[in-house]
Amino acid sequence: MKKIILSVLTLLFGAFTFAQVQSPEEFLGYKVGTRFTRHHELVSYFQQVAKEAPSLVKLQKYGETNEGRPLYIAFISTPENINNLEQIRMNNLRLANMAKDKMAPTENTPAIVWLSYNIHGNEASSSEASMLTLFSLVDSKNTQTKEWLKNTVVVIDPCMNPDGRDRYVNWYNTMVGKKYNPLMISREHDEPWPGGRSNHYNFDLNRDWAWQTQVESQQRLAQYNSWLPEVHVDFHEQSPNEPYYFAPAAQPYHEVITQWQSDFQKTIGRNHAKYFDKNGWLYFTNERFDLFYPSYGDTYPLYNGSIGMTYEQGGGGVGGLGVLTDEDDTLTLVDRAMHHYTTGISTIETASLNANKLITNFRKFFNDASAGNIGEYKTYIVKNNPQDAERIAALMKLLDKNRIQYGVGSGTGKGFSYFSRKEENFSIGAKDLLISAKQPQGTMVKVLFEPQSKLSDSITYDITAWALPYVYGLETYASKQVINVGGGKIMNDFTNNSTADSYGYVIRWQGVSSAKTTTQLLEKGIQLRFAQAGFEINQEKFNSGSIIIIKKGNEKFGASLWSTVAAICNKNQVSMIPVKTGMVDKGFDFGSDAVRPMKAVRVAMLTGEGVSSLGAGEIWDFFDNTLQYTLTLINATDFDAINLNDWDVIIMPDGRYRFLDNKQSAEKFHQWISQGGRVVAIERAVAQLSKQEWSALGEKSDSTKKDDKKEDASKENPYKSLKVYSEREKAYVSQGTPGAIFKVDVDNTHPLMFGYPKYYYTLKMDTKVYDFIKDGGWNVGVIKKENKMAGFVGSKLEPKLKDGLVFGVQDEGRGSVTFLSDDIMFRNFWENGKLMLCNAVFMVGQ
Repeated sequence: MKKIILSVLTLLFGAFTFAQVQSPEEFLGYKVGTRFTRHHELVSYFQQVAKEAPSLVKLQKYGETNEGRPLYIAFISTPENINNLEQIRMNNLRLANMAKDKMAPTENTPAIVWLSYNIHGNEASSSEASMLTLFSLVDSKNTQTKEWLKNTVVVIDPCMNPDGRDRYVNWYNTMVGKKYNPLMISREHDEPWPGGRSNHYNFDLNRDWAWQTQVESQQRLAQYNSWLPEVHVDFHEQSPNEPYYFAPAAQPYHEVITQWQSDFQKTIGRNHAKYFDKNGWLYFTNERFDLFYPSYGDTYPLYNGSIGMTYEQGGGGVGGLGVLTDEDDTLTLVDRAMHHYTTGISTIETASLNANKLITNFRKFFNDASAGNIGEYKTYIVKNNPQDAERIAALMKLLDKNRIQYGVGSGTGKGFSYFSRKEENFSIGAKDLLISAKQPQGTMVKVLFEPQSKLSDSITYDITAWALPYVYGLETYASKQVINVGGGKIMNDFTNNSTADSYGYVIRWQGVSSAKTTTQLLEKGIQLRFAQAGFEINQEKFNSGSIIIIKKGNEKFGASLWSTVAAICNKNQVSMIPVKTGMVDKGFDFGSDAVRPMKAVRVAMLTGEGVSSLGAGEIWDFFDNTLQYTLTLINATDFDAINLNDWDVIIMPDGRYRFLDNKQSAEKFHQWISQGGRVVAIERAVAQLSKQEWSALGEKSDSTKKDDKKEDASKENPYKSLKVYSEREKAYVSQGTPGAIFKVDVDNTHPLMFGYPKYYYTLKMDTKVYDFIKDGGWNVGVIKKENKMAGFVGSKLEPKLKDGLVFGVQDEGRGSVTFLSDDIMFRNFWENGKLMLCNAVFMVGQ
C-alpha cells in the first residue's frame, strides 16, 4: 500500500513539477529577442529548468573557456530515457563499434539529436533560440514534443563560445539606446575589432572541429565523441540581407558522404520548408555551404556517421536587436530566434519520425568502415625517422583526439609516396606508425590522410587540401594493401634526463617541443648558444640549430644549473645530451663564430584595427599556450607612439598596415630595422613591405609565355571576350586557389629553415609568389616547376605559381626582415610551420 501511495505521489509531484517550469520570458523578465541575454543568464535558465524538471533534463558541465566561463550541455528526453542515459550512450558506441566492452548493441534505441548553438559569438540569435527549444521540449502543455522524445535524446549545447558571445553582447548593450536603431549606419551595427565571432585567442572555433587546437574544442569534442549522435545541427548567422539557409547543402560533397546522409538532408529540408512556407518566410537550399572541408560543425559529424547540417539565419554581428535590410524590411532578433527555434524543433520532429532508419544507417556507416570498405587505400605508413619524433608525437595526439586507432607492423609493400607522388616500394620498420583504414573511424582516416581529395565542384567554401602527412611534414606512404596493424610502442618511454655535472649539454632542434623547451630556458634567464652548422662530438651527430648550454655565462645558477635545465627538459620530454668538451670531432667548436649566442629577445606583435584577428590569434595562442614566452600585443594604430628600441623583434601578422602609407612613420620603421631591428612579416604584410623603396622583394609578374598560335587564333575570334554571366563564379575560381598544398624547396643551411629537410609543404591560399631576391637577402624557400602536391588551383593561376619566392630573408643594415608569404600557422593545425616561426623569431639575425 505504501508503495502505491509513493508511486501516486511521485506521479503527482512529477506532473506538478512539469507544470511549474518557467518559460524563458517568465524567468528572464523579457520576451526572448527583445534584449540580448548574457551568458550567465543563459546558463541560469538552463540550470533552473534542470532543477524544475529533473526527470526530463540532465545538465552537465563539460569544461570552461579561457576566460573561465562554464560550458554546459543539456540532455532532454522522457523520464525513462533520462534514467537510462548511460546505457543509451554505451549502446550508441556499440553501434559504432567503439565500445570497449564489446557487447552486442541493440537497434531498438532512441536516436541522439545534438543541437549546437553560438559557436560564433556575434551570431547570437541561436543561443536565444536554444532557450525556446528547451522550454518547448519540457513544457507540459506541449504533448507533441513529448511524443518525439520517446524516440530521441536531445542534446543542447546552448553556447559553444561564451567568451565571444559576451564580448559581443556586452559591447552591443553599451551601444544601444532605449530603442534600437535599425539604420545600418548607426554605431550599434558597427562592431569594433576583433568582433565577437572568435574565442578569447581570436580563433574561429567552427574551423577547429577536427584539429582541436582550442580548449573549447578539446573539451566539447571529448563529449561529442563519447556520444556520436545520429543527427547534429550547427546554428549560424550570415548577412542580414540573406534569407534563411538549411539543408540540403551545396556541392561539392566529399565522396565519403553516403547516399543515406545525402537523402536525409533532403528529407529534413522538406520538413523545414513546410513550416517556413506556412509562415511565409524566405529560405534557400543547395547553395554556398558545401560539405567538403573536414573541420566544420556539419562535415565533422558527417564523417563521424551523423547527419551533419549547418543552419544559417540572416543577421550576425551587424544585426543587433533590429536592422533594416536592403529590401527596407526590419529584421529583428525576435525573428531570428524564431527561425532558429523552428528549424531546431523541425529537426527533432524529423529525427523522431525516422529514428529507426537513423539507427540502422548509423550502424551500417561504422560497419562498412570496420570492414575496410571505405576508400582505395587500406593502410597508411608513416616512417618513424628519428628527426621526425616530435612531429610524429604531435600527429599521434591528433589521432587520439579523433579516436583513430594506430599501431605497428612489419613487412614490405608498395604504395603512393606523398613526397614523390609516385608508387614506390617501402619496408616497414619496427616502430613505424601504421594507420589502417579498416577500423570504425575508417571514414575519418580516409578524409584526413587521402593524398588528393576528389572535388565534384571547384567552387568551395574553404581549403581543398589538408592531408596530414603534408601538414606534419612526414615521410608517408598510402598503400592499397591490407597490412596487419598490431599493438606496440611507436615511441620509447621517455627517461628523465640526468643532472650529472658536465662541460655542457646539447638539445636537438627538431620540433615544437625543442622550441618550447628553448623558450622556457630563455625565460628562466639561462644563456644559450646555437649551432649554425651541423657538428659531431662523441659519435653523436647534431644538425644546425642545435641548442648548446654551457656553464660559461650561467654562473649565477651555480650548482643548480643542470637541475634547472633538466626540470624544463623533463617537463617537455626533450632529451639533453651531455658533452665533456667544447671541441668537436667535425664542424665548429663551441667557441667559434659559427656557434652563436641565443639571446632572450623582446618580442612584440602588431594587432588591432587593420590586422587579421585570426592571423594575430594564431600567433598569440602559440606564444601564450605552447611556447609560454612573453609576447606583447601592440595596436598597429598606435605605431607612432611606440618606442621601437624597446623591441628586438616585431611580428606583423596578415593585415593592412596604415603606418606604412605614412612616409614619416615608414621611415622610422626602416631606420629601426637598419639599426638592428628584426621584422617577421606574414601574408599581406609581406605584400605591403615589398612595395617599400628599400625592399629587396618584388611581387612576381606574370611571366607565362603566350602561345603565338593561340594568340593569333584569339585575334581571329571576335567573340572571345564575351562571357556568360551564370558562369562568373567559375571564371573567378580559375584565377585563384581556395587552399592547395605545394612543395617548397628550402635552403636548410639558413637559420629560417633549421630543423627542416630540404623541402617544406606550404598551404597556398592566394596568388602571391615573389621574384627571387637578387641582392641583400636570401631565397630560403622557393616554388619550382610542377610542385603542386594536392588541392585545387585555378587553371589560369597554376602556370604562374612556379619559379618564385615564398619564404625569404632580407638583410637590411644591422637588422633583417623575414618574409613569410604563406600562413605557416594556418589555424594552428599546420604543425610543420610552427618551427619556422620559432626560427624567424629566435634564430634569424641573432
